[in-house]
Amino acid sequence: MTISRQTQDVLKYFDLEPEGPFVVTSPVDGHAMAGLRFHTQEETAKMIAQADAAFRQWRQIPAPRRAELVRLLGEELRKDKEMLARLVTLECGKIISEGRGEVQEMIDICDFAVGLSRQLYGLTIASERPGHHMRETWHPLGVVAIISAFNFPVAVWAWNVTLALVCGNSVIWKPSEKTPLTALACGKILARALVRFGDAPDGLHHVLIGDAKIGEALVENPKTALVSATGSTPMGRKVGVRVATRFGKSLLELGGNAAMILAPSADLELALRAITFSALGTSGQRCTTLRRLIIHEDIYGDFLPRLKKIFASVKIGNPLEDGILMGPLIDETALDHMQKALTQAKAEGGVVTGGGPVEAVAGGAYAAPAIVEMKQQSNIVRSETFAPILYVMPYRDFEQAIAMNNDVPQGLSSCIFTLDVREAEQFLSDIGSDCGIANVNIGSSGAEIGGAFGGEKETGGGRESGSDAWKAYMRRQTNTVNWSRELPLAQGVEFEV
Repeated sequence: MTISRQTQDVLKYFDLEPEGPFVVTSPVDGHAMAGLRFHTQEETAKMIAQADAAFRQWRQIPAPRRAELVRLLGEELRKDKEMLARLVTLECGKIISEGRGEVQEMIDICDFAVGLSRQLYGLTIASERPGHHMRETWHPLGVVAIISAFNFPVAVWAWNVTLALVCGNSVIWKPSEKTPLTALACGKILARALVRFGDAPDGLHHVLIGDAKIGEALVENPKTALVSATGSTPMGRKVGVRVATRFGKSLLELGGNAAMILAPSADLELALRAITFSALGTSGQRCTTLRRLIIHEDIYGDFLPRLKKIFASVKIGNPLEDGILMGPLIDETALDHMQKALTQAKAEGGVVTGGGPVEAVAGGAYAAPAIVEMKQQSNIVRSETFAPILYVMPYRDFEQAIAMNNDVPQGLSSCIFTLDVREAEQFLSDIGSDCGIANVNIGSSGAEIGGAFGGEKETGGGRESGSDAWKAYMRRQTNTVNWSRELPLAQGVEFEV
């Protein structure tokens, strides 16, 4: 196996020497990065048992003390930011500035979780019974399983593991088979933080390498209290059903099909920049990628040529090089899906500009971004293709634009560009966007960790990261305390013996 020098340097930095029959290849140039061995069913069961035992000790440690481990993880990530970013780029193909941004997101969520450790608030509730009080308390949940996708190979883990640990849980992480090396590197980084922390129980965190069968074993084990799964909608359907069958908890972050409404009053220069990043960031392989552009017919004819010119000028190539804005798709299969989607779009009446394969770097699956003019939202527009394809459609009145925004199975992210306050407020109202994320004068992609991240409909309904997303990692308990000498019953019920 021939491994590039830059890959060798990064693996050596993280003290990784994996060996095995499963070859991890870089989407940048198709070269082998390492060989790995998948964990067995027996090893998976052992990890879950160890994690369950660790949870029973970890939950007894006060939350602010648990947060010290997360604080130390943030320090270690700061030390390794550049090298981990390079590994992210080598393994998933996003440009290096996005790789750095992803690691910064990990650092940010560490800071968020540390502060959160002193804010795991319950409620005090007025009781209808004299001499009683009620309260709501939150307790650690158990073993948290994280199943992550290739496009954000480390940030999704960080969103989950930081909150899970602060909330008193243990963690098992199954990364995508396409990006396991970043997971092993993060395991090494957390291991250093654990050594500095000092008194954490053994088995608090595991990295599980395997295919879908190993993922199934993780999902179906009754000791796995929460399964947080990020990926496609078909994957989420399988996970959700299997977890529900055993009455476990699931947190699902699935497909997206983000739209932007471009109103006549919009700042078009701002919109052009937002569209470019939202549609082309990570080569169109984000769940929040802008896939549908709904333009008012009065500005459609003038705006579209400007957008096509920008898309045609985007630099495509090695994502480690400065000035490159689009790297490769994750693999040839993704490129093939893109080409099939464009063929279907043409069959459904679309006019395609761009989108063909590009010989940017030998061995990589590179493609030019595509703009597809559609008269209406056809079947292909309503589906999610993980690629840099932007469907562009006109609208006449604002209610029609909102209806188009909502007329897809997915409900993750959405945005509007307008200087009309009435349009902006209607878009954010209960008769506006039906997505979990709705933005005004900012693109659909690039969420901050302070807000809960997630969506509705086929996106799964889960929420990760900020706000009160921590509640997904804990169990709620309602307490009633009688401090009187009487025993009045609720609702005035009388029951004397």
